[in-house]
Amino acid sequence: MRTLINNIAFPEGPAFDREGTIWLVEKEAGNLICYKNNQWYRYFVGGAPNGIAIDANNLLWFCDSKQHSIRTFNSVTGTIETMAGQVGGDVLKMPNDLAFDRKGQLLFTCPGDRITDGTGYVCCLTSQKQVLKIRTGMYYPNGLALNREGTRLYIAETGTRLIWKFDWDAGTATLSQPGILVNTGGAVGPDGMALDEAGNIYVAVYGAGVIQKISPDGCETEAIRLPGANPTNCALDPRGHQGLIITEAEKGCLLQLDTAAKGLLEVS
Repeated sequence: MRTLINNIAFPEGPAFDREGTIWLVEKEAGNLICYKNNQWYRYFVGGAPNGIAIDANNLLWFCDSKQHSIRTFNSVTGTIETMAGQVGGDVLKMPNDLAFDRKGQLLFTCPGDRITDGTGYVCCLTSQKQVLKIRTGMYYPNGLALNREGTRLYIAETGTRLIWKFDWDAGTATLSQPGILVNTGGAVGPDGMALDEAGNIYVAVYGAGVIQKISPDGCETEAIRLPGANPTNCALDPRGHQGLIITEAEKGCLLQLDTAAKGLLEVS
């Protein structure tokens, strides 16, 4: 494992764009960061950026928990836009993480600011640009990820330390067949996560200092130890060149671990 960047004010949300550039956020400084060819640059966007998802046009979508919104950043023009800020007439509850389904619809979590709240929810920004709640009554819903086929959604519920699995119907924008995949344990609980081509789930367990590798049937197959206690998220290079990328908040760093596993490229 090696450190790519140090001294980041709460790093989160790593993601690979279509060109293999790594993007992440510096949440407490209101920055997006891009890393490419051993160089990195900050782009100030304000607010408190969190999770990142990149669409088929290489447009960066990110959650902003301070501005209670879903926003975009065009890395070519520098343009920043707010794409969603309400659901059912109410301000979004501190959006945290996000992912695209196979129809280009955006799924995102809204946990609030306390893991004991129990009123967190998950939303879908549909193809018709409507924001719908698709899961409610959650204790700090955090990271989320879809399988290769786009038919199964995994949600990390930090407050209960559970990884949930659901069937996802993109046509009707509905979840069904809820089930518990695994309890990750940890001093706090699961944060962000990523899937590889084989369906294994890599979960950043905040407070435990590990990335847990979980098989599709819910068995832990590996615990990747980190130099800090608070990993926030991770991403796998879909091309297989840059391995597993990890954001770690205690030390404020971006980490890289060589692995043969490949991630899933966003298909929206």
